[in-house]
Amino acid sequence: MLFKDLVFGLFGGLALFLFGMKTMSTGLKKVAGARLKGILAALTQRPIVGLLVGAGITCLVQSSSATTVMVVGFVNAGLLTLKQAVSVILGANIGTTFTAWLISFMAIFKVTHYALPAIAVGYGLQVFGRTQRAREWGHVLFGFGILFVGIGVMKDAFDPLSDDPHVKELFCTLSRQPIYGVFVGAIATMLLQSSSATVAMVQLLAFNGLMDFPTAIPIILGDNIGTTITAQIAAIGANRTAKRAAMAHTLFNLIGASYMLIPVYLGLYSKVIESIVPVELTQESIMLHIAVSHSVFNIFNAILFLPFIHVLVKITTRLIPFRDEMLVESAQPRYLEKRLLDTPPVALEEARNEIVNMAKLAQRAVNHAVLGFFSKDSKILNKVSDEEDSIDLYQGEITRYLIELSQRNLSEEETEKLPVLLHSVNDLERVGDHSENVVELGRRMIEQGLDFSSQARKELEDIWNETCAMLDGVILALESQEHMEAKKILKHEDNVNRLRREFRTSHEQRVREGACDLRAGIIFIDFVDNMEKMGDHLTNIAQAVMVGLRYDGKGLLG
Repeated sequence: MLFKDLVFGLFGGLALFLFGMKTMSTGLKKVAGARLKGILAALTQRPIVGLLVGAGITCLVQSSSATTVMVVGFVNAGLLTLKQAVSVILGANIGTTFTAWLISFMAIFKVTHYALPAIAVGYGLQVFGRTQRAREWGHVLFGFGILFVGIGVMKDAFDPLSDDPHVKELFCTLSRQPIYGVFVGAIATMLLQSSSATVAMVQLLAFNGLMDFPTAIPIILGDNIGTTITAQIAAIGANRTAKRAAMAHTLFNLIGASYMLIPVYLGLYSKVIESIVPVELTQESIMLHIAVSHSVFNIFNAILFLPFIHVLVKITTRLIPFRDEMLVESAQPRYLEKRLLDTPPVALEEARNEIVNMAKLAQRAVNHAVLGFFSKDSKILNKVSDEEDSIDLYQGEITRYLIELSQRNLSEEETEKLPVLLHSVNDLERVGDHSENVVELGRRMIEQGLDFSSQARKELEDIWNETCAMLDGVILALESQEHMEAKKILKHEDNVNRLRREFRTSHEQRVREGACDLRAGIIFIDFVDNMEKMGDHLTNIAQAVMVGLRYDGKGLLG
């Protein structure tokens, strides 16, 4: 009966703890979501800033795993350098110790008594909250309550073990051989995929009198090694820089735990912590002592490594060297990092960055098409086909990414941005199609040996200059998201429409007068029409930028 109660209580309580942690973390990410967009702006070349940001974000989202996965995603997307990533990971290690403090205060202030009311209030806010922010905080409170219910269940499950001689002998062995404790902590955290869960279990075992404080310390050290497996898993399939970031996380914690074993074996580490904590070590205060030991290790380790981040970067670069491979220039999406989908504000920002790249690719295709058209150069015209294939690839990849993002729990503003971004992607793809139309016109000019009069050529160049200005303007507007930049595009579009009407009339007059070949006249009209249609699609994008890339289901928000 005892074994069944232990297994049910342990695994049931652990499941509640992990579910509560995930729910609370998800809610906190929603609350802090808009702020996460500013993370990159805060990260400078100064490692101390990255460390503080990493610690702060991890405290906010209550998960070092979430922070390290996000960092690996940023590195894989090219948004963080390896040096910046390492500094953030150092900070994440400090931020994750906040959970241990939370649990220790729970024991002191009997927070578990308020777990069920917290669940009730949290659920009520989720269901009846009038604002999105209220519902998000309800999500946080609900997860907070579930987390502490899980802790209470695990605590009750451990109670009967306090008098079991076999369990006591097991922990006596761990106290005599701290290296075994490190292995236990590392393996437990690897299996649970949560350092917070391992620390919570250690605190509860100590609180129930099943292990003393010196025995708990090596398990906490091992916990710091085991938690690095999350970053390693996140780096699977990522680029080599992202793999190096994950490796730096592993090396940092592995080296730290290794040198810290020396004072542990000498019995100095536990004495230092006991001297730091202002209260005497008792069964009631042992959870606080464990929380302090967890924080001291990670803070000391981070301070020690901070001046040597460049050395850590060099080591990881040596361990994961760049492989000499044939470099082929290919335009492929770089920023659509799936690890960022759980952070919608950042994922939307990355999708917008990729749309900017798609716009630049479309501009290149149009430039080559027009240049080949005017110069009658088949080699230049042939480049457009590959560029159009890349544009189609961008369209497919960005569309799939945004559709996958739409299945996440988005805020109202984020939901309104999705259709606008999708429409902008389709507009850019249509610009690419029109570049291929111009290529076909150029090939007809070459095959049929046609040419334009000087006046016709000047008119084609005039309308092309306006379209070219629109392409430049769209890229600038998408990058800066400035309304005034987008407004300038509308003026160019008015000019394109006016020139189209004027040039069609003037060219028809030249054809009637015999000043221009009829076949060249048809190509002239088609070229002008393609410029005008490109202008329409570019105008759609400009109008989207002018209203903040938002759509409420009825139309663009203005």
